[in-house]
Amino acid sequence: MSAGSGNLQDQPSPQLALSRRLNLLLDAAAEKRGYDVTFREVQDRLAERGVSMSRARWFYMKDGTRALVTDRKVLTAICELFDVDSSYLLDLGSDVLPRSIEARLEFVKALRVSRVQAFAARTLADVAPETLDAITDFLKHGMTATADGASESAQSNTEGGPPEGP
Repeated sequence: MSAGSGNLQDQPSPQLALSRRLNLLLDAAAEKRGYDVTFREVQDRLAERGVSMSRARWFYMKDGTRALVTDRKVLTAICELFDVDSSYLLDLGSDVLPRSIEARLEFVKALRVSRVQAFAARTLADVAPETLDAITDFLKHGMTATADGASESAQSNTEGGPPEGP
């Protein structure tokens, strides 16, 4: 392989790729409605579609551990639940995000920047211009890397909040 072309070690395992995608769906749904999607909600909504889901299976899918779930019926039902095209979970080789997920992630990034700016305006009112310039440069360069990494976070979803569709 030539330098700069990447290698297979840079690619996440299929289990981890599925985990990241599931967690993006959960994060986008939680951002949209203001609270986390619970396992019980997922289990109940999948059962309505004729798909059973054990707590253990759901959590190992979300964590990227154990065997890769390739059951088309299960993955398609999860996509339907979150209103995304089934290829999102069936084609792990694609880098294309569903538009709804991409829009939510961009919104969250903008919201975070806005919160940081509001906090900085309140906190740094009496700071020298040179210091503000240094902080601004750091935020411009550091926020891109941090925001990209945030979309890969795999946070556990807890039971709580009133049941509602994702």
